[in-house]
Amino acid sequence: MKYITGLSLILAVFILLLNVATQEHNNEVNASSFLRIHIVANSNNVNDQLVKYSIKNEVVKALTPVLAECNTKKQAINKVTNNFSLIESVANNVLKKNALNYTSKVKLSSEYYPTRSYNNVVLESGEYDSLILQLGNAEGRNWWCVVYPPLCFVNDGVQGQVIYKSKLLEIIKNFFKT
Repeated sequence: MKYITGLSLILAVFILLLNVATQEHNNEVNASSFLRIHIVANSNNVNDQLVKYSIKNEVVKALTPVLAECNTKKQAINKVTNNFSLIESVANNVLKKNALNYTSKVKLSSEYYPTRSYNNVVLESGEYDSLILQLGNAEGRNWWCVVYPPLCFVNDGVQGQVIYKSKLLEIIKNFFKT
């Protein structure tokens, strides 16, 4: 019995170390594997800033199903590029509902970003490919996140939610169930 308990302890420690090593490895990211999103408000006035967040919510809602089946950054770029008119339409509808007399413009470009952390993923400062949505004069504070992999395109409790699972954790849970 002591042998099984000791073996279980060694196995648990090994799994813990493996999990820590995997998480540390996952924190090391390559800028070329990410597609970021950058929404720039018309200005810094309160209304323009509030509208920017409304547009962000609607764009995320519209793009989530479009990007749901993308398995590569290249696929995500193709989907986003093919949906420029959708993105502008979504943004322009929000602008119109808020009686604003400017429109949006979307493009794909490379931009510099400062270091930013998304849960346990740290994206170092540097140049990233970006979906850029400019609102009006695009002179205000901005919002940015990550389109691919979808670090910001997760709906809480909504169908189509992206959920990341650990295969190792599933194996461990199944092992201890038996």
